[in-house]
Amino acid sequence: MSVILSLLIVIVAMSIGDIISIKTKAFIPSVFVTAVVFLIGFWYIFPQDMISKATLGMPVALMAMYLLVTHMGTLMNVRELMAQWRTVLISLAGVIGIILLLMTVGVAVLGRETAIVGAPPLTGGIVAAIIMKDAATAMGNDNLAVLAILVYVVQGFVGYPLTAILLKKEGKRLLEEFRVTGIRNEKVQETKKEERKTLIPPLPEKYNTTYIILARLAFVAWLSDIFTKFLNTQVFGSSVVSPLVTCLVFGVIAAEIGLVDRQPLNKANAFGWMMTVLMAFIFEGLNKATPQMLIQVAVPLIGVIVIGVIGLLILAFIVGKILKESSFMSLPIALNALYGFPPNFILTNEVINSLSEDKEEIKYLTDNMLPKMLIGGFTSVTIASVLIGGIFSKML
Repeated sequence: MSVILSLLIVIVAMSIGDIISIKTKAFIPSVFVTAVVFLIGFWYIFPQDMISKATLGMPVALMAMYLLVTHMGTLMNVRELMAQWRTVLISLAGVIGIILLLMTVGVAVLGRETAIVGAPPLTGGIVAAIIMKDAATAMGNDNLAVLAILVYVVQGFVGYPLTAILLKKEGKRLLEEFRVTGIRNEKVQETKKEERKTLIPPLPEKYNTTYIILARLAFVAWLSDIFTKFLNTQVFGSSVVSPLVTCLVFGVIAAEIGLVDRQPLNKANAFGWMMTVLMAFIFEGLNKATPQMLIQVAVPLIGVIVIGVIGLLILAFIVGKILKESSFMSLPIALNALYGFPPNFILTNEVINSLSEDKEEIKYLTDNMLPKMLIGGFTSVTIASVLIGGIFSKML
């Protein structure tokens, strides 16, 4: 299969997801449909290395991730970032809920080793899945090694539709609130004032070319990377901090001081392509889930996901109530553990665009939903899951 044919098939698969999502007004999310297309495609039609042949795998995907996460930081300001402490607690509550129910009910129903292997990948991270796979392989249990990878690969099929339904309810609630209060122009005016007052004055438009926009963004991503390496080697002595978390924070700060523009990838007309690269890489993980593997570990796989997700929803609901967060928002925040970034960004945007065409309403929904989803994803997937994987691998 040639490079261009591989690329064409990847984009057509994603287009099918978009079409169905638009037709159903995001009731069936595009990422769910596209994941199904790729899963069936890898079983019967697509070559296993199709994503790599389309040059959408590593290291291009890693570059896209660094730029995209830094870009996401520019969508927020420092005040908004600091205000997300509730989101962090709700996300952590979801992760704790997964562990608590799997280590009690899961151990009783599925067995100790199955529960231990299944818990870390269910918190969202591929790193956690690999850690548990290696630990299971080292003890000579191939079924558990397969289970670790499949939990990570399959969990999105539960998370995508659940999140879409809940976010739609939250969006409708926020729209009613917005239309009743009539606070249409205040937030927009406030944002414009904030954007004008920066430490570094904006570049004249004639110099702010695509290359210069991307260079400034890449510079901030590079600073994030070297700062993370410094923290992990000189301060903590191990890989405690994820570079993606640093990228998000540095993106916020860089936009605040004027080092980068707000939404730089959009201004450089590069956002859509970066997202395509990263989503293709995410879907590439489905090539590991062969029908034989699914049949082989079907019962423990379903058990781990069902028990873990119930635990996640229960604890996230309770903590959300305590912190006075809407249940329709607190549950999706926690569900980020099942997929993380960038599916959370796509799911949120699809729901928002399905609810309104008014620019101010879209902005209001974006301001109130997107930062929470992004922070929730980074809390569970890039931070908690790695730490949990390291701890649980020693329990086998």
